[in-house]
Amino acid sequence: MAGPRIALGGFMLESNGHAPVATRAEFEAACWLEGDALAADLAKPAPRAPAGLSGFMRAMDAGRPWQPVFTIAATAGASGPMDQDVFDDVVARLEAGLRAAMPLDGVFLALHGAATATVDRDPDGTLLKRVRATVGPDVPILGTLDLHTNVSWAMVEAADMLASYITNPHVDQAERGAECAAVMRAMLGGMRPRSAFVKLPFIPPATSQNTAAGPYADAIAFGQRYLDHEVLNVSISSGFSLGDTPKNGLSVIVTTRTDGARARQVAEEIADWIWSTRDKWITNLTSLEDATAMALAAGRDAAAPSLLFADVADNPGGGGRGNTAFILESFVKAGVEGAVFGIHNDPALAAEAHALGLGARFTARFNRDETNIFSKPFEAEAVVEALTDGEVVGRRGIYRGRSVSTGPTALLRIGGVRVAVVTNRRQLAEPRMVESLGVDLRAVRSLVVKSRGHFRAGFDDIWTPDRIIEVDVPGLTTVVLTRVPWREVPRPIYPLDPAMDWKAGGASLRGD
Repeated sequence: MAGPRIALGGFMLESNGHAPVATRAEFEAACWLEGDALAADLAKPAPRAPAGLSGFMRAMDAGRPWQPVFTIAATAGASGPMDQDVFDDVVARLEAGLRAAMPLDGVFLALHGAATATVDRDPDGTLLKRVRATVGPDVPILGTLDLHTNVSWAMVEAADMLASYITNPHVDQAERGAECAAVMRAMLGGMRPRSAFVKLPFIPPATSQNTAAGPYADAIAFGQRYLDHEVLNVSISSGFSLGDTPKNGLSVIVTTRTDGARARQVAEEIADWIWSTRDKWITNLTSLEDATAMALAAGRDAAAPSLLFADVADNPGGGGRGNTAFILESFVKAGVEGAVFGIHNDPALAAEAHALGLGARFTARFNRDETNIFSKPFEAEAVVEALTDGEVVGRRGIYRGRSVSTGPTALLRIGGVRVAVVTNRRQLAEPRMVESLGVDLRAVRSLVVKSRGHFRAGFDDIWTPDRIIEVDVPGLTTVVLTRVPWREVPRPIYPLDPAMDWKAGGASLRGD
């Protein structure tokens, strides 16, 4: 096949600085694919590899002939800092794939941007610098980023353009890949873009980062107004506060076709505008006592609207263990009826349920092997109602058309409550994760999800925003930032230092 040779790869990890170390096993459970295996996966109707790669490939395929070169895609959702040896291995394999494919005309990477490792505090920056060193200064390097990325100057400097998602939940991953494909085509034709970068001393709470409505939606809309023939991309990344790194903070990247001064001007204007709105990024949570009372009422009145309760402090998508039992214990003890909990990460309990079989009655011991301070043990008499292998293809939201695995999964009934227990730690963002267990979501009176926000795109056909309750309980992904034992976040920073002031100035410009 004739045409430019474009290397494809991916690296995705969101590192919670207070969560256990991310191991290779976590990547292998999600996506660790190289060379021909990566190519074969991306050719499937429902691949595991990042959606940004699919979007890039479809857009490139729609144009002139090109030659994809498949390197490595290693993704693990969210966890703690990555084992340094595993990260070093990912980079070495990526470099080897690039060297073997030389000469290359371009590189596209689907990245997250909020990884840390046990030694390296900026793995994404390191990876991009190593790619640049391998392919040379003139080969276009483009990448997509999660909007929860903690952007570093090293990342911006090494890439020709980094485009972060503009939706949260992240349903535009493929679109951002397609956007990078258009810029890649333009760069192959001679365009050399300029990028300006501003980091704000601001770590907004995760529950204020919905892009359908609220301050983040307003910020995204404000930034998108600048797009024109010259301004190619505006990326406003809220960051991942719980990464607890020196590069924490909301960031703005503006990429133009050629005009560096314009990129700098726009980036600074956007940053100043966002700073002026900082007090609007507030967090309102419902107490566990009130949430339990609401669930009791919903269970007693079948004519009342059903409710969705979000355990935002134990979000696996932010590094939470996905197994705290604060809400579960409260609902069970109160006698809540018609509730479904999804999904509780407990490999030992899932394995026991599978060994006992359907219909078995036993004492379910939650968190028997867990050491995290928030994942306290809980015991209750349970019945095994359903068993699956946990393999599903998503039908809505961020997992739509993607393969996802929760591993051996069991549905347990405890009184009026049912709990989906999984082997692979995931957030409940996809209906089929519980529908595959025989759960009729429209008959559920209370659904409890361990998720910060991606559930909104998965369940919005049933639960509208007015029927969603974010519950205030402890956990590794708390959105009450004053509860976090910060170690490396730069200070002063808002809202931890509410009296501080700041103004954008001297935006960093790639190529200066």
